[in-house]
Amino acid sequence: MVPSKAVDSNLNNSITSLPNELDPLRIPTHIAVIMDGNGRWAKSKGLPRTMGHTAGVDTLKETLRLCSDWGVKALTVYAFSTENWSRPAEEVNFLMTLFERVLKREIMSMKSQGVKITFFGDLERLPERLRELIAEATKETLSNKGINFNVCTNYGGRRELVLAARKLAEKSVKGDLDPSSIDERMFASELYTSEIGDPDLLIRTSGERRISNFLLWQLAYSEIYLTDVLWPDFDDHELIKALADYQSRLRRFGGLEPTQSQQL
Repeated sequence: MVPSKAVDSNLNNSITSLPNELDPLRIPTHIAVIMDGNGRWAKSKGLPRTMGHTAGVDTLKETLRLCSDWGVKALTVYAFSTENWSRPAEEVNFLMTLFERVLKREIMSMKSQGVKITFFGDLERLPERLRELIAEATKETLSNKGINFNVCTNYGGRRELVLAARKLAEKSVKGDLDPSSIDERMFASELYTSEIGDPDLLIRTSGERRISNFLLWQLAYSEIYLTDVLWPDFDDHELIKALADYQSRLRRFGGLEPTQSQQL
């Protein structure tokens, strides 16, 4: 295990066992992750692709635990995109079954650990049993005050923007909204992430160099960390590397001076 250091509880009561390499004052509030490379990980070991997805779930559980322990307030992961339906039917069916199995097993654990789970995306196309479990998990953890765990399922960034525009247009047609009053803040209020804000950091594994229709609006000023490590191999040491890299950057948001939090 990595060495830890005691942190003044007045700084952040949720931070425990923070590695020495990290500054508790500069932990990102919201992290987004594109969990890529499960299939390639399995293939490299002579295993079926499905085994890679199973291993990826274990990595996700550990990443969620570490983020919660280290003071991250929100973790948003790309679990299944609108484009993933084009994969072989056998793999898609396995993923749906895997989602069901994991949710059924983990709902009570997440509830007891204070995790609030939310699902972003068009859920209507998902199997009925999975939708029922999603509704149950959302209800059971709704009042939790710990980390916000957001799972993007049948999610597409462009579709999210279209839906937001449609909602505003419908309000305008009804006479409830003056189109000239629409600004960035109002548009953002119609997005899935309206209650948690934009990610400070995007992590993508497996060496890919694109954002793949993920959180297109929200990633406008996110720091991006790319690694060749395949998702099932993304362990605590790799997360430390990503966070240390994030903390080494000066976030100017288009200005000339770093934000106040980076001057601390």
